[in-house]
This record gives sequence, C-alpha cells and structure tokens, in this order.
Amino acid sequence: MEFNGSSPFPEGVISFLDTDLYKLTMQCAVLKYFPNVPVTYAFTNRTPEKKLSRAAFQWLRLQVNKLGNIALSNDELRFLQDACPYLDKPYLDYLKEFRLNPRDQIEATFTPVQDSGSDDDLGEIDIVVKGLWVETILYEIPLLALTSEAYFRFMDTDWTYDGQEDKAFRKGMRLLEEGCVISEFGTRRRRDYHTQALVFRGLIKAKKEGENVGLPGKISGTSNVHLAMRFNIPPVGTVAHEWFMGIAAITQDYASATRRALSYWVGCFGEGVLGIALTDTFGTPTFLKAFAQKLPEASALKPWAPESNSSIALENQASKSFAQIFVGVRQDSGDPASFVTLMREFYDQQGIKEKKTIVFSDSLNLELCFEYKQIAEEAGFQPTFGIGTFLTNDFVHTSTGKKSTPLNIVIKLSSANGNPAVKISDNIGKNTGDKSTVEKVKHLLGYVEKEWGQGDESSRWGKEGEPGQN
Repeated sequence: MEFNGSSPFPEGVISFLDTDLYKLTMQCAVLKYFPNVPVTYAFTNRTPEKKLSRAAFQWLRLQVNKLGNIALSNDELRFLQDACPYLDKPYLDYLKEFRLNPRDQIEATFTPVQDSGSDDDLGEIDIVVKGLWVETILYEIPLLALTSEAYFRFMDTDWTYDGQEDKAFRKGMRLLEEGCVISEFGTRRRRDYHTQALVFRGLIKAKKEGENVGLPGKISGTSNVHLAMRFNIPPVGTVAHEWFMGIAAITQDYASATRRALSYWVGCFGEGVLGIALTDTFGTPTFLKAFAQKLPEASALKPWAPESNSSIALENQASKSFAQIFVGVRQDSGDPASFVTLMREFYDQQGIKEKKTIVFSDSLNLELCFEYKQIAEEAGFQPTFGIGTFLTNDFVHTSTGKKSTPLNIVIKLSSANGNPAVKISDNIGKNTGDKSTVEKVKHLLGYVEKEWGQGDESSRWGKEGEPGQN
C-alpha cells in the first residue's frame, strides 16, 4: 500500500493489527489465565468542550459496527508468527478464528445538549463495552481512534494532510540528532489512519537518513502492529494498566495484585521477554514492593478459578526477583525527574548493577524527550521514548495557522468479574474508576496522593488557538 497525500486510504479501522501491540500480548495472557472472566469498559472525555454532532456520532456508530466484519488475514498471521514469536500457537489459532461482536458487546449513546432533531445537534457521547475479557480486550484502541477520527471528520475540519510527513521527518531528525531512542505510540488519539501512516513514513525517512549520516539516535519501531507490518519494522510494546487493574478486581486482593500480575506475565511469556514493566497502576511505591519480590515457580501458575480466587502459590519462590529479570520500567504519570530518582534508589537498594531501561511515554514532545534523556542518563539509565499524540495529531487550522488540538479521550477497564476496576496513578488527574473503591484501595495500600504541576489532563498537547507550527 502506498501512503501519500493523493492515494486512497482506509476509512475507520480495517484490521485487528491496527492496534497497539500490548492489546494482543494482553489478549494472549488473558486467554491463558482468565478466559472466562466478564468485564466492562467505560469511556471518558477529558476535553468535554470537544463534543460530537449527531452526524459524527452516527458515522462513529456505523464504523463501530463494521468492526464485526474484521478477520485475521493469512498475511497478518504470518507476520505475527515471524515478528512476535512470544505469541504462542494456541493464541494465534484463537485469533485466526476470532471475531468481534460490537452489536451485542458495545452500547454507544448520544445525548444532545439541545435536541432539535438536527444532524448538527451537539452532544455528549458515552461508550460502554461488556463481555468476556478475552473477547472485548481488542475494542479499546479502535474505539478511541474512531472517536478521534469522527471529531476531525465532522467537527474540526479546518485542516489538511499537507506537510504531515515532512513535519514527522523533521521531528525524527531532531530526536536522532540528540541521540534519542524512540518508538511511535500514536494510534489511540491519531487524527486518522492516513495521518499515522504519513507520520510513520516521515519517521522511516528520518531513520534512513540518520543511519546514512551516523546520527546517534534510533527509531526502534511502532506500537501499531499494522503499520509495523506495512513498513517492515518491529512492533513494540508490552503491557498496559488494564492487566494490573483486571487482576486486582478479579481477585479482590490489592495487596498482592501487582505481584500476581507480574507473575502471570512472566508465566505467559518467559523471563526477560516483553520485559518492560509498567509501574503506576496503583502508584509506583506499591509497584516497587512487588517488583523487589521473588518470582513464583512456573508450576505455581495456573489459570485463575473462582473457587480458589488465586492459583499462584506465593510462597513457592524462584531465586530471581522481578526487578532482576525485567529489563526496565515504563513511566506514564507523575513527575519524571522524581520517578528517575526513585528508580535509582530502588535498584541501588536491590544491589542491581545492570543498566536498566526507562521508557517515558506520558504526553511527550521534543523538549521533554531531551530533558528526560539527560535526567535518566545522569542517573545511569538507558532512556527510550514512546511518542504518540505529538506525532499523530499535531495540526494547525488552515485558515488561521493556530493550533488544532487533539481530544484527550480514554477507555479504561471499569469492572472485572463483577467488581469495580480502578487505576490510581502517580498523578491524580489520571486516576480512574469507582470513587469509593479508589478511596478504599488508597487506604489499604497506604497510597500518598500526588499532584504534578505539568499534569493538567485537559491541555496536555497545548490549547486550542495557540500559535502553531506546520
């Protein structure tokens, strides 16, 4: 497929691989350990001033229903077999036969602010996903991408694709010149698939140019598996908050939930495979208590069963700790400088001398990458960067040259096995879930509330009408 400004490009989402890699890895682990657990997901718009029209919502609902037509192609199967050897045969056999069922699993509603019956009426949208975890886990990324596409197809239309590839090339070259190791993480809040493809083509151009002239940085891949296949570059990613949230909700054992989640992950994929750990689901201090503990023996890892509530024999331990076998951690909320200091102290206390990786992935731009790179390297870490919305939704209004800002939208696991699922991050603005459960878990874990001055979730990528660059 050629990606340029004049060629045809797909509307909506047309492939299971048009998603972040960690959705496939988590689906693989859910199939192995939690195949019969029911869950729900909930949608949140952190930029509520950005509303859809009825016409935009109708387009969105049509595209959501089309998700039920997707099937894994033979070419896609072969790519997963070659590029993702950690996805085992039972999972790939499952995915080959798998189909989404949006008409039964998704409830999408539109509530107009003032109802005139017109297609132009503005309103709030709500999206709820219900079903087995293993069957609904692939909805999150397509639903977010489609909602963003609906907004910029119907609401904010004063923009063009012109210059997107070149802009991505320039950003890529600056990052490579500064020695940054980066991956593209922009699927969920992209303007549309075509934008992401143009952006990635610009990054590939920068990658080749950087290699030719010997720049110190590296473009290591993309979280979007479909684009990885198209551009013959590695798909990258490991795990999301959802994994920890789900296991905590299922077992109702928040004190042990992080260790259980890490144990099941290693049990599914092996030691050191997909070895970047996400730290902030229940606050990084809680995570580190589990990270320092020993792995359970592989024989202790059985599929979860309601009658036992957990099948991990936590007292049955191997010799290595999670901190030893994981190659690094991902920072996704809170103050990165404080996080680096905390991780340096932790690894030193554990007597771990190996150079570990920190992946930064929270609302990055060029300046933040350069700043965090210096902080991490001075502390003895290998920094890498997952850059998303800054790449795939960085536009200006054609008529004014002012910034056209993205939606800040999320879909999070809201319940698992009938129990509320919550996230308590390192920044209060990213906490999600049932408020009473959030407070109960904070008390149980001794969580200390944190706020970060740069953590305003309503304007993470600038404000509408600010000066833009295109």
